[in-house]
Amino acid sequence: MAEIVGGGRPVNDAERRVIAYLRDHAPGDWLLLHNVEVPRGHDVFEVDLIVLTGHSLVVVDVKGTRGRIEVSGTRWFPPRREAFGSPVAKLRGTAKALKGLLVSRATQLERVYVDSLVVLTSPDAELIDPAGRDAVNVTDLPGLLATLSDVSRVRRGCSPDAKPYLTAILDALNQTVRRSTAPPRFGNWEVEEQLGGDAKVTEYRAFNATLPGSETVLLRVYQADPLADHESRAAERQRIANAYQSLARIPPHPCVVRSRDFFAIDDESRFVLVLDDVHGQALHLAMGKGAAPMPVIQDLLRGLAHAHANGVVHRALTPASLLVTDAGHAVLTGFDYAKPGPRNYTVAHELGNVLDAHYVAPECQERPDQMTTASDVYAAGAIAYQLLTGQLPTSADAHGGPDVPDVVRRMLDHSPAKRPTAEQALESLRSTPQQGSKIRRLVRRIVSGS
Repeated sequence: MAEIVGGGRPVNDAERRVIAYLRDHAPGDWLLLHNVEVPRGHDVFEVDLIVLTGHSLVVVDVKGTRGRIEVSGTRWFPPRREAFGSPVAKLRGTAKALKGLLVSRATQLERVYVDSLVVLTSPDAELIDPAGRDAVNVTDLPGLLATLSDVSRVRRGCSPDAKPYLTAILDALNQTVRRSTAPPRFGNWEVEEQLGGDAKVTEYRAFNATLPGSETVLLRVYQADPLADHESRAAERQRIANAYQSLARIPPHPCVVRSRDFFAIDDESRFVLVLDDVHGQALHLAMGKGAAPMPVIQDLLRGLAHAHANGVVHRALTPASLLVTDAGHAVLTGFDYAKPGPRNYTVAHELGNVLDAHYVAPECQERPDQMTTASDVYAAGAIAYQLLTGQLPTSADAHGGPDVPDVVRRMLDHSPAKRPTAEQALESLRSTPQQGSKIRRLVRRIVSGS
């Protein structure tokens, strides 16, 4: 069992898999250092893993890229996605920089060979390199230990035994490399702050790294399993892409969050949905902070009517899927489980795990896959009722109280056919005279929590 001597945080499952594999299977006298930065002048090289074997120091780059990868010149061409620069060429430069740093700290380390190795972790990955320039520095996970143990890789002029230099190597590494502190970066988007998340998705606020000072965006970064079988990966990709596909059907509207981009990182261990940054709080967090109920309800219905007009059923509408700005403007979001019109697959089977029963229409309580625009209207009615009264609707009181407009009561009708559409509900609210004293009283009630 190799010893892990330090490092930063692995950024994806492929890296974790390689680190764990070496920790559990490499010789006990090998040392591992992972996720570090190697400075070189004004530049910083990020390194996934450094392995100190008995004969060399090896700089390792981990790639989860799947399928047949063809090498042409200095670029790699994987299937069904854009080509990218050869990681081998970059890694060789990093190894050379690290060797220079080590020698600058201790001249005897000129005798230590610094190797470079790209590890392809996907079982179906295959490198096709007609020129043979990159293949010598590429291996897969089953061949990793054998490649790292191969003393014949040590170049002439370097020592085949690194053990006499162990202390000097560790001292030099300690003085030169550092734990990776760079903020996460997804494509051109550099993270400014992490906003929250769970085991499946993490939300970040980010900016375009090529345009510092530009407006920020919201990133939803979805976890995926790059080593699952083809059928499972296809289903997972469809589920993750659902929000983007739904929003792509909806033309821009001030009450619906706008999507900008959707892409996978190179090993498909994560997918990134780029959204406009609304700079608001989820409604369930803003409820006690003085937001006027009627403007929020109208914005909700505006966004919902626009989505329905473009063939999209939200299906998971709750106060958590509305963002409210400081100015009281509400924006509809949370389209992960929406239905964007007819298609040959569904994510409805996952609805039962995410729905809040308080906002699910009666006809869908046992059959969430049967959700329609009418069930969306019911959920909007429940949110409106809660905003106006401070209570969730129940069978006993959902139709009572002078503070609840008649149209909200009709939105909560147990019969889907008797509910208005979102557009009809919005028009009714617009034509209903507002009672200023009641609204002010309701705002005071929400603020006071009574």
